[in-house]
Order: sequence, then C-alpha cells, then structure tokens
Amino acid sequence: MPTTAKQFIRFATLQADIKEYIEKKLKDSGIANIDVQQIATGLRIIIDVEKPKIALGPHGIKIKEVEEGIKTLFNVKNVEIFVNEVTNPSLYPSIIANRIASAMERGIHFRRAANLALKQIMEAGALGAEITISGKLVSERARFEKFRFGIIPKSGQPAYEYVRKATTHVLLKPGIFGIKVKILPPVQLPDDKLRKVMELSKEKIKQQVET
Repeated sequence: MPTTAKQFIRFATLQADIKEYIEKKLKDSGIANIDVQQIATGLRIIIDVEKPKIALGPHGIKIKEVEEGIKTLFNVKNVEIFVNEVTNPSLYPSIIANRIASAMERGIHFRRAANLALKQIMEAGALGAEITISGKLVSERARFEKFRFGIIPKSGQPAYEYVRKATTHVLLKPGIFGIKVKILPPVQLPDDKLRKVMELSKEKIKQQVET
C-alpha cells in the first residue's frame, strides 16, 4: 500500500491510467465501476459491468487479454481481475452516459436521448438525476442543456457520500459533445417534502418522454 505522498500520487495516476485502459477495452460491456487495489503480490482489479459475458469473452479470453495488457503496459508483475454483474444498471452514471452517447451516435436527438435516460433512471428507483449535455447542440455556438428530476444534493455530506457521477464524450459530425450524469440512488429521505418534489419531477419526465 502507498505510504508517502509521492507514492499516493504515483498510485493514483496508475489507477487513472488503468481505468482508462479498461474502459476502452471493455466499452461494450457496460462498465459501472472499476476498483483498482494494490495488494502484496501486485494489483487486484474489480470491474462491475452490465454485461459480464461480453467483458469476459469466450472462455475468458477477453479478460485475459486485458490482464496481459495491463502487465505489459504498466509493468505490473501480477494482476488479478474479478468481473461482477450489477443488478440495477440504470442506477450507474457511467452506464447511462454511454447509453446516451450511443444513442446520439445512432442519430437520436440529444433531448430525446436524455429524457429516455432519465425515465430509465427513474424506473430503476433513483431519488434524483441530472444529465448535462454540452457541445454544439442546436447552433454553431457551443452550449449546454440540463435535464433532471427529483433531488440531487449539490454540497455537503449527501452530495459527497450518496451522489454517483460520471462523464463521457462522444465525437459527432458537429464536434465533441460532453455527457455528464449524476444519480442519487435510493437512500433514506429526510422528510415528506422531498418525496413530494421527487414525485412531481417524475411526472414531468413522463410527460416529456411521452411527447
């Protein structure tokens, strides 16, 4: 385990680089989370995905290739990778962000893609969500639009502890678009007023998707 400031920084950089590598190699598996841990013998990597069969590949060939790639690229002697299937993929921002990116690549309008994603998140039981799409959306000028329902704490312990976040980018003909997703999964709400706000927001999203 890292014990000094320099070691912490070095390991944090390694974690980020490995996560980026895995995200590229296993993009089609619907990655929800990647946890890179340092152990005595090397690295233990836990990958939570929507589609474990795609991540593993036939007879585990694909995940073995990822292991060998990490060993070679990052000079790690031993790598253990574990793949888990997430039970409710629509509560994971990285999966939702990639769904929106894929929809936009297929020519679906960004507003339609965002509202459909919000509906999926809502039906999964989330208490709130916020999707921000930025880029040249409707004109030559770069701009952004936000789509949301329910409750998304912006600061304090709830925002840090409970809100899940992810960002991805997609290259389309007009340029690069950014997709940022925040989700508040099911947690104990402090009072009935917040529940009422959430229900009103859910109804609004239903109307937007239906139209």
